[in-house]
Amino acid sequence: MLVLDSGGLSRLSARTKTAAALIRALSDEELWPPIVPTVVLVESLRGDPRRDANAHRFLKMCIVETVVSERVARRAAELRRKARAGSAVDALVVAVAEPGGTVLTGDAADIEALAAHADNVAVELI
Repeated sequence: MLVLDSGGLSRLSARTKTAAALIRALSDEELWPPIVPTVVLVESLRGDPRRDANAHRFLKMCIVETVVSERVARRAAELRRKARAGSAVDALVVAVAEPGGTVLTGDAADIEALAAHADNVAVELI
């Protein structure tokens, strides 16, 4: 399973050759479609339909996870406490990726700190 944080969403939703090539590679590796927790949208979107158009188009190709269970929220809080790093959104992204998922991120430092305490979560920098 592939989970995107706001950096992953922003970079993959850009209409560039690099983003298109990465999407094809992820599809070939059967890591497509990615999961995007709705909390990531708060960090990624600007609330302006014109500025968010690429992200809105891109999100149609994703699985937008609309519900964060109490179990996942509690696990995110635990990861944040153990890592002493990352935002609540970062922690939720890592908790959603458990167990065995990969987080695609534009800023690996906090995600890696959280993933170090997670159950088999890999981190890939985009």
